[in-house]
Amino acid sequence: MFHYVKVVLGVLLGIVVFMFLDYSLPSKNTVRITNTYNRLTSITSSNAMFYAAEDTGTVENASGQRDVRFFETVRPNGKVYVYRNEDTGWIWPPYFKYDSANLHAEATNLRSTSADPQWVSITSYGWRIPWLTAYPNAISIDTLAGPDERPRNWGAMVICLVLLVFLALFWRMWAQFRERTIDPVVDQVDQAWDRVEDGADAARDHISTSTASAQGRFRRWLDSFKGKPRK
Repeated sequence: MFHYVKVVLGVLLGIVVFMFLDYSLPSKNTVRITNTYNRLTSITSSNAMFYAAEDTGTVENASGQRDVRFFETVRPNGKVYVYRNEDTGWIWPPYFKYDSANLHAEATNLRSTSADPQWVSITSYGWRIPWLTAYPNAISIDTLAGPDERPRNWGAMVICLVLLVFLALFWRMWAQFRERTIDPVVDQVDQAWDRVEDGADAARDHISTSTASAQGRFRRWLDSFKGKPRK
């Protein structure tokens, strides 16, 4: 039973870590910018975690609305995708973005039509969740030669490599700690338990032997009253 509990907890932890990294790590998408604008957006308790902190973004009004910059884009397959453009400040994820105004001007300058497209690669983090009014936050924009160009996401690759190295080091440290500290204690507990079990087995054997001997003497004592010869 305990084994299955550990498996379930391990799977849940893996899902949480994957979702955390999927949200926080930078991603790149090839798109064509069709429009840029500002819009009053309602920041509620259900979607506040997907927006920048109030002290790094536009101050919210009394109705809980914030003036947020947005990019409307189209992917090479024709699907639309919307980005927000907010400063991140020093909060998580640590992109330290303070140039949302400049990025908005750059995006506005790169707007294009389907007749004369200008393809760009937008680096962003976050998720697009329509029912929560959540949008990925654009970090940077790079121009591309065409829609088939797919820049490598070096940022995410380097971060994942560093995390794997730290995970390997942690796993090695944990293995050494377990080998030097935990395993000897477990062995001592197992040995003590074995001694307890051996003592309990010996006590049971002694009790069984004593009981059988007492029963035999008792039967012989009863037989003496029945006129049977003692053996």
